[in-house]
Amino acid sequence: MGVLTRVFPAALVDEVIEAEGRTQQRHRSLPARVMAYFAIAMGLYAEGSYEDVLAQLTDGLAWASGWREQYRLPGKSAIFQARERLGSAPLASLFSRVARPLASPDTPGAWLAGRRLVAIDGMCLDVADTPANDGYFSRPGAGGRGEKAAFPQARVLGLAECATHAVFAVKIGGYRDSESKLAEELLSAFEPGMLVLADRGFFSYALWRKASATGADLLWRVRTDKGGPAPAHVQDLPDGSWLAYLQPSTDRRSTPMLARVIDYTLDDGRDNPTVYRLLTTLTDPEQAPAVELAAAYAQRWEIENTFDELKTHQRGPQVVLRSKSPDLVLQEIWGHLCCHYAIRALMAQAAEHAGEDPDRVSFTAALRITRQSVAQQGAFPP
Repeated sequence: MGVLTRVFPAALVDEVIEAEGRTQQRHRSLPARVMAYFAIAMGLYAEGSYEDVLAQLTDGLAWASGWREQYRLPGKSAIFQARERLGSAPLASLFSRVARPLASPDTPGAWLAGRRLVAIDGMCLDVADTPANDGYFSRPGAGGRGEKAAFPQARVLGLAECATHAVFAVKIGGYRDSESKLAEELLSAFEPGMLVLADRGFFSYALWRKASATGADLLWRVRTDKGGPAPAHVQDLPDGSWLAYLQPSTDRRSTPMLARVIDYTLDDGRDNPTVYRLLTTLTDPEQAPAVELAAAYAQRWEIENTFDELKTHQRGPQVVLRSKSPDLVLQEIWGHLCCHYAIRALMAQAAEHAGEDPDRVSFTAALRITRQSVAQQGAFPP
């Protein structure tokens, strides 16, 4: 069996398709299960034609007939129509059913103070320039003179495990949707036992209150200029951090939120080093010393690396998503996310088996192995 079908078994794919009401009513040459795997395989062969991608799956179709007949590839139009029949909902549901953090209790770099290190961040993907995509996703400006970028963009906000690069919760919107707006929609994925890292673009008093109410712990960088929060000093702590109350100056009715403030600089040889400020809900310095939290915050870059894996290596640099309608764009993005998760699950399993840090396993090598597994005979049972 191929890597993708180990992570997304056929029985689960069928279950999701039925739950979404996309089971075909009559026999077709491209049944819904095949098209679900096709959508994931598009993430492996982003620059290949429809026919090229489907050609990687035909061994499974021939295998189902006991090799009694040679499978005949449908044309591009038939593949497009089959994609439309499937839609995006089964792929979104498949991802949500399967994607989970992958680190074990012994995974290096996965934990701090008994909390799983995860990070939230976003990326934008160029999509095909069609009126439908432009209306649904919108596009950024260019040049500052009222001009627009060449392509509309989808905004993808993800929650990823830092140690394994496994993206396990996602919200997709248009370029017009801010990361803060999508982050609020993603709060249902925050859980007790997590330490959620975020950069300085996410903080607002309202979002901090809602995020901390999930039971997850937070470690967020914030701005130190006039646009940043103004913590009200409460108490100095032995490790150099300090406790403070967070409350917007325009709202004196809400209950102030207790947080711990960590200010630090990096010794990088510059005369005027940048002052970093972190806010955290971990208020006990004995449980989580300031130095350890500052070091842990550096792990936030792992989600940047994760998105680079997907955008640069898996999708290909500067590749525009091919789908010309919003629902098929969403299907394509969910397919990419399912594909990336399957590769990262393979890497986590290999690292655990070898007793290695997942960071020491090559993503490009795992991507190559996954592509080879798709072409194996019988890898995709229809």
